[in-house]
Amino acid sequence: MKHILFIFIISSSLSLSVHAQKKAVTGTYRDTTLTTQARVNLLLSQMTLEEKVGQVCCLLGWEMYDKQGTKVNPSGQFKEIIKDRHIGMFWATLRADPWTRKTLETGLNPQLAAEATNALQKYVMENTRLGIPLFFAEECPHGHMAIGTTIFPTSIGQAGTWNPELIQQMASTIALEARLQGAHIGYGPVLDLARDPRWSRMEETYGEDPVLNSRMGEAMVKGFQGTDLKSGVNVISTLKHFTAYGVPEGGHNGSSVSVGMRELHQSYLLPFHAAVQAGALSVMTAYNSIDGIPCSANAYLLKDLLHDEWNFKGFVVSDLASIEGLQSNHAIASSYEEAATMSLNAGIDVDLGGNAYKNLLNAVQTHKVSPALLDSAAAHVLRLKFEMGLFENPYVDAAKAGKIVHNPEHIRLAREVAQQSLILLKNDKQLLPLNKDLKHIAVIGANADNIYNQLGDYTSLQNPEHVVTVLKGIQNKVKKSTQITYVKGCSVRDTSSAEISKAVDAARQADVAVVVLGGSSARDFKTQYIETGAATVTSEAISDMESGEGYDRSSLDMMGRQLELLQKIYETGTPVVLVLIEGRPLNINWASEHVPAIIQAWYPGQEGGNAIADVLFGDINPAGRLPISIPRSVGQLPVYYNHNKPYKHDYVEMNAQPLYPFGYGLSYTSFKYENLMTQISSSSNANAKQIELRCMVTNTGKYDGDEVVQLYLRDDYSSVVTPVMQLKHFKRIKLKKGESQEVKFTLTEDDLKLYNLQMQWVAEPGSFTVMVGASSQDIRLQSSFQW
Repeated sequence: MKHILFIFIISSSLSLSVHAQKKAVTGTYRDTTLTTQARVNLLLSQMTLEEKVGQVCCLLGWEMYDKQGTKVNPSGQFKEIIKDRHIGMFWATLRADPWTRKTLETGLNPQLAAEATNALQKYVMENTRLGIPLFFAEECPHGHMAIGTTIFPTSIGQAGTWNPELIQQMASTIALEARLQGAHIGYGPVLDLARDPRWSRMEETYGEDPVLNSRMGEAMVKGFQGTDLKSGVNVISTLKHFTAYGVPEGGHNGSSVSVGMRELHQSYLLPFHAAVQAGALSVMTAYNSIDGIPCSANAYLLKDLLHDEWNFKGFVVSDLASIEGLQSNHAIASSYEEAATMSLNAGIDVDLGGNAYKNLLNAVQTHKVSPALLDSAAAHVLRLKFEMGLFENPYVDAAKAGKIVHNPEHIRLAREVAQQSLILLKNDKQLLPLNKDLKHIAVIGANADNIYNQLGDYTSLQNPEHVVTVLKGIQNKVKKSTQITYVKGCSVRDTSSAEISKAVDAARQADVAVVVLGGSSARDFKTQYIETGAATVTSEAISDMESGEGYDRSSLDMMGRQLELLQKIYETGTPVVLVLIEGRPLNINWASEHVPAIIQAWYPGQEGGNAIADVLFGDINPAGRLPISIPRSVGQLPVYYNHNKPYKHDYVEMNAQPLYPFGYGLSYTSFKYENLMTQISSSSNANAKQIELRCMVTNTGKYDGDEVVQLYLRDDYSSVVTPVMQLKHFKRIKLKKGESQEVKFTLTEDDLKLYNLQMQWVAEPGSFTVMVGASSQDIRLQSSFQW
């Protein structure tokens, strides 16, 4: 009877007018002189159970607005959701792609996007009891995933720059463009170690190495969040996907992962820890399970480790529908309510999609979930809304968004990131750089003039005029008198529309053939998608898409008739330059043996064509380095460089080494390494020991250029098995021809640590080998020291 009376009292309180209830709370949680925690507590004390649940549900946002010409208003669906569920967060409101069914016509340009988020905020601020502002979360891994934004290379290309400072600058630009349109949270970076290129989401990662991932992750977090969330130009960074998502069994997206606790900590968790230490305020769980426990129900990861050990200060969000997946995929829950209970108890604050956590109402009322736990989850979200200043200033300047998003400086930066991401894999007889005085160039291939094949997954529809393909880049570069013949030749996957003979004729008549092949993550309106947005692979699929979320591979061979096209063009005797635009390393054994020049471009973004032309014709000396090893065969997998001892022996059929190793990349010039010196000293910090290393690097070639100096370490003898070598530090330096520069590194105790037999994070005494060179297999200098 008391329980029924309590419900009646709550229901009666909700029947008060919006105006009267707003008046009752004025001067409390809106008091800016109070601490953030005090404001959060005051607000929570006045919220109903339904309102608290609304704050921890993040719904899909692209149907929340109505666009009529140049006017944007809240949709009827939005008003219903706010009234019925008190939702406090939306995701992908500004996204426009085949999955959302938003087109260039029905989607929003930057100014309208800002007006849309303003309209939604205004409705909530003026028509809800407490006036709690909305959070808008957007996908931002290589540009804000919205119409009219600046599109940078995908993450695997960003990692290829080996330049964290440049990536931080890029992240700041992405954050600015997103925040000006009303977004508050940027999904990214993806910090999954990717050690199986069959996996569909390779392009979203920074590759196979924990240290490179860590440095890139730190750069993205610092660029996204800045130093002041109230700046109006920064967004909260959401780390994806916690954790070990990038090594699923068989390369199947979201499948279970087999990894020991020591390896989990030393490799897969390292980038996340670094990003949390850099200040990341949001973490997204992964779809996979680890040792039988789904990441979305793993209290050890989300509570013991993330909050207690790492002192994480933000909120945890599920991946889309991953909480429901506890019932539908992993089968550890018998209902969505049980799944929601598991996830909240494990430490997930926010349900992306919102279909699971709506069941928390009943779970709390039936005492399956502690009300205090729900309060804690809501508080983690509300605290950040206060810290962003949204209660005082929930709106953005729409006109400013229209002027600043995708401005010339952002486009220039996109070109620079693309330039630095390009990796020269082969250059026999110095075929490159090409002479701008060539009379006839054949440009051929599935990806030579395909806008969306160049941009990668998690890209919204864009104005075609904003994207420079390889064909357009070459046209922009050479003289008007140069004849350029373009023939597509074939598609990435479709074998029915090839025009190989026409391409061969074009190549035969040209001075050089630039052949642009590879893969595609380009979604289209014919592809089917599951509720999480991953593509569905069907036998009827006719798109080029062979990479991107959901498109796992059993082979790494080029699809369609691409290899046949390349072989026939090579047979003409015309010099061939192969440019690879793709989301994962593909089988290029034949090309590596026969084609004289190869450039790895990944998905280089909107300025990719200009950047590739800059490298082809020598205006830019390539200095990108591989963030992932390129295998010879899927039978080698995994083939990452920093595997545990012992060293691998060859197979019966082939060499055990990758075709191209981690850290590899050529230049138009050459570099000499000499005079490696090591010195152990005490640091100014608590008298801790450190190792100072220095060497001299000289540009001995004919061109100015960048070199990426890489420092690797091997623990010679240890209490547990350790890697054969492990990257610890790197520097990208600029050297004019003939110039020398001393490069310095400092190894600290943390660089030497491992998890010992007792799972303690310690640096053991003993001998260590330090290796400095141009790749993991091109060590130029070596020394050792005792710790």
